[in-house]
Amino acid sequence: MSPSSRNGPKVAQWMSEHLERPIHPQRGWEYLRSFEMRLKVPRPAHDKGEITEQEQWKKKLNQKVQEVGQKHPEATVEVWAMDEHRLGLKPICRRVWAQLGSHAIANVNWKYQWLWLYGFVNPNNGETYYWILPKVNVELFNRVLEDFAREFQLGEDKHIILTIDRAGWHTSSELKIPLGLHLEYLPPYSPELQPAERLWPLINEPIANRSFTSLEELEEILFERCQVLLTQQFAIKAITQYHWWPKIQV
Repeated sequence: MSPSSRNGPKVAQWMSEHLERPIHPQRGWEYLRSFEMRLKVPRPAHDKGEITEQEQWKKKLNQKVQEVGQKHPEATVEVWAMDEHRLGLKPICRRVWAQLGSHAIANVNWKYQWLWLYGFVNPNNGETYYWILPKVNVELFNRVLEDFAREFQLGEDKHIILTIDRAGWHTSSELKIPLGLHLEYLPPYSPELQPAERLWPLINEPIANRSFTSLEELEEILFERCQVLLTQQFAIKAITQYHWWPKIQV
């Protein structure tokens, strides 16, 4: 039996075939638990992702912190992560608790209109920063980076290493990188290394299973949600501070 096909009833059926007697499905679950196994949903990982390259990148990130610190010994150095999240009038459906025998229904209105949320996070303290914009391109990304640098007072006295993916507008020759900001690109096909992606389930909470008549209505809800998450630093740190992330006291 392949690992991907294991569940209580199937294990009970397999036991029944080998023991040549009926086995209740519950016995299958109990048998799996006896091996300290739990049913989990696997986190998707791209089949083109290279584990060796990913491990090397983790070491490289720590080396980058040391390098920036040595070049600017009097400056504060932080490590942030940034990603974009596409949201729109196409509904986000989630499971809900419902009475036995009833049907869970979410009223939705399928429309293919979108906006983008630019999200930054410092996993060492859970601090976040957001922009909501109608699209993604290098011009808007430059604007976001400029405002980010101004908001957190980057310059000679403060430097931030920002981990981002290799989207075209992140690597464009037209990119203008503010003083004090250092971009560190993730390995290809490695979203699991991006702490900012852990923000999206939190962002989605107030809009799941809901219908919106316009992007303006959606944007208003997202703005309010971002305001709430700005105050949720402890919870955000708990889900974004990976064990291998450079530990810097902030």
